[in-house]
Amino acid sequence: MNTAIHRIENRWNPSEAPAEDGLASLAYRSRLLGSDRTLVNIYGGNTSVKAEETDHLGRSKTVLWVKGSGSDIADITEKGFAGLRMEDIDPLFERPSMTDEEMIAYLDRTTFESGRPRQSIETLLHAFVPAKHVDHTHPDAIIAIACSPRGEEIMREIWGDRAAWVDYIRPGFTLSQQIGAAVRNSPGIECVVMARHGLVTWGDTSESCYQSTLKIIGEAQLWLDAHAEAEPFGGRTVEPIPAEERDDLLTEILPGLRGAMTGRRSPTLSVDSSPEVLEFVCSKQGAELSQVGAACPDHLVHTKRVPLWIDWTPAEGPSALAAKLKEGVARFADDYRAYFEENRSEGDVMFDPIPRVVLIPGVGMVTAGPDAMGAEVSRQLYNRAIVVMKGASSTGGFVSLTAAESYGVEYWPLELYKLSLKPAPRELEGRVAFITGGAGGIGSAVARRLAADGAHVVLADLNEAGAEAEAARIPGFRRSMAAGMNVTEECSVQAAFRRTVLAYGGVDIVVNNAGIASSAPIEETSLEMWNRNHAILSTGYFLVAREAFRILREQGSGGSLIFVTSKNALAAGKNAAAYSAAKAAEQHLARCLAEEGGAAGIRVNCVLPDAVLSGSQIWNGEWRAERAATYGIRPDELEEHYRKRTTLKVNVLPEDIAEAVSFFAGPRSAKTTGGLLTVDGGVPAAYAR
Repeated sequence: MNTAIHRIENRWNPSEAPAEDGLASLAYRSRLLGSDRTLVNIYGGNTSVKAEETDHLGRSKTVLWVKGSGSDIADITEKGFAGLRMEDIDPLFERPSMTDEEMIAYLDRTTFESGRPRQSIETLLHAFVPAKHVDHTHPDAIIAIACSPRGEEIMREIWGDRAAWVDYIRPGFTLSQQIGAAVRNSPGIECVVMARHGLVTWGDTSESCYQSTLKIIGEAQLWLDAHAEAEPFGGRTVEPIPAEERDDLLTEILPGLRGAMTGRRSPTLSVDSSPEVLEFVCSKQGAELSQVGAACPDHLVHTKRVPLWIDWTPAEGPSALAAKLKEGVARFADDYRAYFEENRSEGDVMFDPIPRVVLIPGVGMVTAGPDAMGAEVSRQLYNRAIVVMKGASSTGGFVSLTAAESYGVEYWPLELYKLSLKPAPRELEGRVAFITGGAGGIGSAVARRLAADGAHVVLADLNEAGAEAEAARIPGFRRSMAAGMNVTEECSVQAAFRRTVLAYGGVDIVVNNAGIASSAPIEETSLEMWNRNHAILSTGYFLVAREAFRILREQGSGGSLIFVTSKNALAAGKNAAAYSAAKAAEQHLARCLAEEGGAAGIRVNCVLPDAVLSGSQIWNGEWRAERAATYGIRPDELEEHYRKRTTLKVNVLPEDIAEAVSFFAGPRSAKTTGGLLTVDGGVPAAYAR
């Protein structure tokens, strides 16, 4: 056997590592492992240390610090670990059996310190392995061997009597007991390979545990490299589509795919056309391998048991692909319902029967999630699955869990309990909102509010740098993006929507908000002023609405357009003929579209602001000066002038407009279209002029 070690990057830095070998060192080691996704899947794996701690009575206790349930070790801190008293856990190893419910209830009573996350489902695995530090990881190289029909044989070839093999069983008490027994009964072994699951390694110190994990994985990778096929997955049968042509195709087909995948909520889509993905989807064996099953039990919740493979070639064209995508999603849903019915237990409630991964020859992979982070998790995990299948197929084949075993993990009560702890979906969860004038006061306030409601937001603006700055203020993974756009240019509007479709798969909410303001008596109103007002406020709103309608109709799942018009659209302001006429055209366009979109479930409503004196860019500079001049006052006296004309506070804030937009964007106004909502601080139109 070749005993050389494949060099996986060793990221341990003695100058950064904590000096003490307890919880702090565990957190440091965990982050190092999580920083390399070939070693640990996102949200996967768990790590531990058995450390001496002082309890509330001053007594020394051995505490098992183990990763908390649902954490990602890539960014875990000391607060992310549960602490359990080992003296209460040790006796469990002698028990003949224990149900999941009994195990969790028991472990809950062994808590060393309150206020910490719930312990991992695989806590007893760490407790029963008689070592201070333990790592349970899901390395690509190990799983490729663990998912080979020759897995145990290959393990012996690589490690001989330095490793133990444990047949597949769902995580829980019995698996933990089997792993603990394997280590205790063979003191000289260095690792346990879990069939179709992962790896367990250990060490006396945090650093030695980390080094042992890297060493074992490196040896596995070295063996796989030596046995790699010259043409992975049987070689290429389809040529990848060039990038620009591929993006054109995706722009055309993604909204229809997203609409077909819309169930209880709209999914967010993500596209991966990396070389590794294209190698798989363009290969001879890709279709067959993809339907074997998940590469790791941890993947199931995020990728489902199998992806949707589309039997299509670029020569068939976009129309054929669009049709096959919709047919494929419907077929997948039927198959998933059958899978659920065949394996369900009393009380089980079926998840959305839509695919989480869609594989398209020549194009790549499309993943779906409840938000961008969910789609990203599915994308990352299926990339790991591709690597596993590549390694396993070169060792004699790829095997996975049976349908019943997969269902047992996907609908495992302990996993369902974890999901039940997630906060309820927000009102606009899964929706994509496109906001023009996104760099301005009203546009940015709308973006922040819709993002807080759960939407992903696109801030489109001629001032792209300003839009980028505002988008950066919105927290969350890919929760927002900026798009440079001139609403008066047809190609610019189309390009901004194209970017939105490629980023999220489609759009659900469009806020027509781009603005300009001008003030002059009619005899002083230039043709340039008139045309500019109508170009932005009338033509621009038309171009945006037209592009939105095209996408929404293709999605086929309704949508909401909100026009931010003005009270000037109803009651024209003094010395504002160009502005008021353009705003009236805006509003009439919205009413026309409400009629046109009704049958397709596309609602179109208007918000009519007035007296937005703070935060709105159109009230700055010349416009403010012009309005003040109308009343013969200084610009800084404008707010006070309005207040004197009413008993109510009249300084309407951009956030007030955002509140009205939020109402029209979501389910609270689901039965309203063609509506007009004034937001004016109580100032009658006549007073505000």
